[in-house]
This record gives sequence, C-alpha cells and structure tokens, in this order.
Amino acid sequence: MHIIHLTSSRFLGGPERQMVGMAEAIRPRAATAFISFPEEGRCEEFLAAVRERGFAGLALGNDFPRVRAALGELAAVLRELRGDVLLCHGYKANLLGRVAARRAGLPAVAVSRGWTGETARVRLYEWLDRRHLKWMDHVVCVSHGQAEKVRRWCGVPAWRISVIHNSAPARAATPDATESRRRLCNLFPDPDAIGGLVLAAGRLSPEKGFVVLIDAAAALVRHRRDVGFVLCGDGRCREELKAHAARLGLTGRFVFAGHRRDVAELMAGADVVAIPSYTEGLPNVALEAGAAGIPVVATAVGGVPEAVLDGLTGYLVPPGDASALAQRVRDLLDDPERRRQFGAAARQRMERHFTFAAQADAYYHLLHRLLHRRTPDSNGWTLDCPGGNNDIPHPNRNCTRSTDANHSHPLVAHHPFSRCGREAASTAGRCGD
Repeated sequence: MHIIHLTSSRFLGGPERQMVGMAEAIRPRAATAFISFPEEGRCEEFLAAVRERGFAGLALGNDFPRVRAALGELAAVLRELRGDVLLCHGYKANLLGRVAARRAGLPAVAVSRGWTGETARVRLYEWLDRRHLKWMDHVVCVSHGQAEKVRRWCGVPAWRISVIHNSAPARAATPDATESRRRLCNLFPDPDAIGGLVLAAGRLSPEKGFVVLIDAAAALVRHRRDVGFVLCGDGRCREELKAHAARLGLTGRFVFAGHRRDVAELMAGADVVAIPSYTEGLPNVALEAGAAGIPVVATAVGGVPEAVLDGLTGYLVPPGDASALAQRVRDLLDDPERRRQFGAAARQRMERHFTFAAQADAYYHLLHRLLHRRTPDSNGWTLDCPGGNNDIPHPNRNCTRSTDANHSHPLVAHHPFSRCGREAASTAGRCGD
C-alpha cells in the first residue's frame, strides 16, 4: 500500500507531527509520501523533517488563487507517485485534493481535525470545506466529538465516517522534571518567587480561549501569589492578550513564551496543563500532557473528554467559565497527591489507548478494507466501509456531555470584548441530547 498525505503546512506543528508519527509506525506495511502546498515557502520546515526520516516530501509550485494550475500540477504529481490513496489534511487539501485525486484515479480520504474560525477568510474556507466533505470518499475524524459534527453539520453519513484518535508522542527518554521546571521558572523575572506552575500552549487565536485563561489567572493569583503561568505559542492575538494580562496586574506572573519546539519537554516541569479552548478536535496538548504524567484542566469541548477523564486524569470545566477554570487549577495546585494520582492515570491511559502503533494499525486496516471494497459510481468512488478505533472507550458519556461553545452553529461567534475575546458558550449540551 502506498499512502500519500496532502497538506498545506506552515510549520512543524501538531497535525504535522501526527502525520509523521503515523507514517513511521505504518512503515513496515505501507510506503508514505508527503505533498504540501507551498504556503510562500513555509512548508519547507515540515518537508525537511519528512525527508530527514526517509520519506518523499514534495512542495507544489502552485497555490491559491491559481486553482487550475494547482489542480493540474497536483494530479500530475499523484500520477507520478503512483499512490493507492490520498489522505487530505485541511480545507485546502480537501477542496483541491479530491478533484486532483479523481483525475489521477485514486480515492481521496479527508482527515477532519476540527475548524478554528480564526479569521473571516478562514471561516469562509471552512464553510466551503463543511459543504464539501460529503463528496469525499471517506472521512476520518480525530475524535467522536468531531465525528458528530461532521455527521450533523456536513451531512456525511455515519457509515462513511471513521474515528481514529490522535496519538500521544512516544518518548525515547523521560524528560528530567527538575531541569524542565528550572527552565520554566527561568522564564519569569523572579524565578525564586514561583511555587506553582501552570502551562498552556497553542495558537494565539480567539477559539483557543486564552482570554479566559488570563481571567482565571488573575482570580487565582489573588489567592496564591506564588503561582506562575506560561503560555507557549504565537498568533495574531498575542499583543492584545499581553495587554489584557497587564491590565489585570499579571506582569511577572503570566509569561508569553512564544513559539517553542520544546513544549513537550517543558511540560514535565509543570504542575498543571490548562486547555481553555472553545472548540477542539482532539488537542495534542492534552495527549502530550498525559504522556508526561501531568494532569490537565480543560474545557469539555469537542474530543477533549475522550482524552481527559473528569476526576480521573484531570478536570473538565465549561467553556468560557474563568471561575470554574481557576477553581479546578487551584484544587490541583493545592493537592500534590491528587496531581500525582491524576498524572499517573493519564500516562497509563496514553500508553494504553493513544499510541502511534494503534493509530497506524487502525489506518492500515481501514484503508485496506476501503481499497478492497471500492465500487465506481457517477462521482468516482464509493468507499463504504466504516472502521478505525471507534471501540476506544468514551468514559465521560455518563457525565456532562462535551460541547463546543459554537456547537449550535459551525461559525465562530466572537465576544464583543475584542477581536481576540471570548466566544459564545451558551449552548453546552446535556446527556441524551
């Protein structure tokens, strides 16, 4: 089997690491190649990492708005590579990949990780993507929460959807927690003043909910002056978030660490990892924290409850609720034994259910069945074999059901506070909805 991944990479981020990890794990049974749209040359970081690991990594020369040229080039590359199936990652890959795959005579499978609604332009493309997914030959979702949205919002029938979870990173060696903690503390003006450490990471954009994390930090610091917050990541909301933290008196207590490649290592030195998102597919940060044995306090949105078990490996709180977020973080900071228990349970869960070996096995069997049960129809291929790791337990089904803050409608609504402010979070679901 020859698998081709199509993406539009701008840096070596979470989705890219998932692609590479799966390719390495499936290598004995399937060959893999990677294609990326150029993204003004920014795709080279990802493609260089791919090539270093012995895979073919190709950058296309054409991109939006040269759609016709991009389709022709992509179809030609697919024919040359002689792949069996195209895995499309993201709206651009879905929209152009399906058409090019038809021309090249191979099926196109979408990997749906979620939608961000980060900007008006992105919201338009994601709107097109949601209306286009039903024409893909199959859709792999990274969580049951994402699969429900694909079914409800996009009109994709359940029998053409599979759930294959993201994977926690495999570690060659356990990071030195003492050294990681020292590095985190050194990010603060007064390292010796830091007692409790809370880490968050992600793109600094509205849907990630970091305004709420700053509000929670302000509430928590009033009770514990020794708590420090580190936020790793970059994005268009950086300056506004920094200004908000300064207004709330968090200078010296809330550090913006920028984009870092060592987030997974730094996690080992944190006491708690916070994920305040309004919408998620299945956050890599939650999986990386679990692999590091660090408890998580996260919002109960999308696929988060499939990675964070409320009261067992961390805590779940409603999106947009700074008070609840602050309280649960404080509960863990004040109870070292509970942190240890939650962390140990999280690591065990990652090792049992969220490995690249399991992910690769699920992809291999799914694609093998799809390729051997394909039948031509008027649109190209009908791939009608469900599969994936749908049998991974979903222990939170008896608790408050996960919901995205924008669950009732797929477009993101922003709080009038600012462009990077809170998003509406009034449509939380209940069990049985």
